[in-house]
Amino acid sequence: MDSLASRWRRLLPHIEHLTPEGKGPFPTVLIFHGCGGVRDHLRWYARAAVEAGWGALIVDSFAARGWSKSFAKHLVCTGLLLRGRARAADVLAAVRFAGSMPAIDPTRLVLAGWSHGAWSIMDMLAQPLTHRGELGLRDAPAASLAGIRAGFFAYPYVGVASASRGGKPWPRALRVFSVVPRRDHLASVRRHMRALASVVSGGGEVEVWSVDATHAFDEPGLKGRVLAYDENLGVEALQRFQGFLRSADRA
Repeated sequence: MDSLASRWRRLLPHIEHLTPEGKGPFPTVLIFHGCGGVRDHLRWYARAAVEAGWGALIVDSFAARGWSKSFAKHLVCTGLLLRGRARAADVLAAVRFAGSMPAIDPTRLVLAGWSHGAWSIMDMLAQPLTHRGELGLRDAPAASLAGIRAGFFAYPYVGVASASRGGKPWPRALRVFSVVPRRDHLASVRRHMRALASVVSGGGEVEVWSVDATHAFDEPGLKGRVLAYDENLGVEALQRFQGFLRSADRA
């Protein structure tokens, strides 16, 4: 069984850390990629965070496992490997140890995920984290979530095997911003809302941005009918992300 420290040691060589100018520590957003791996648009979000006065830590879960993007596309995107619950331990380890980095304020964290990354964050937040062995970690209760101000979820996967799929209340309250594409081939709007009910029934607050777009609409280069980039909505997503971070820091 893994530990928080060993999981963090695997992740640490594969993170990108951006900070604003000046002396920290800074409020920081922890960014978790989708099943396509770390793409350029996530670095756009990281730079947008820096412009808003936040640090950004991009966690590459695939590089930490020695996986290529092609490998992940065929085995993670299809659900054969590393489902959200398994990757949730990456999220918890990052929450536990990122705050020990001098430039990061552990009391002002936001968790941000895209698709598979949002699934992993949501699965982590859905667990009680009170006993040994949760998320495959022998010391899961050692990680405090007290410093998490909010969650930003872009077109989260909320289908089969998602811990929030049925709307079961989360064991903790959290403020959440969720991007819900109305043409998401992986989940209907109704299914998205049912999963977000887990946040509300747990005492949290949810803001939904409903967009007439596909899954991954903010990722350049996608031109198909199922996945298509929308430049205007992509720009708006960055602006809304910045605004949410600013508001989270005021909360």
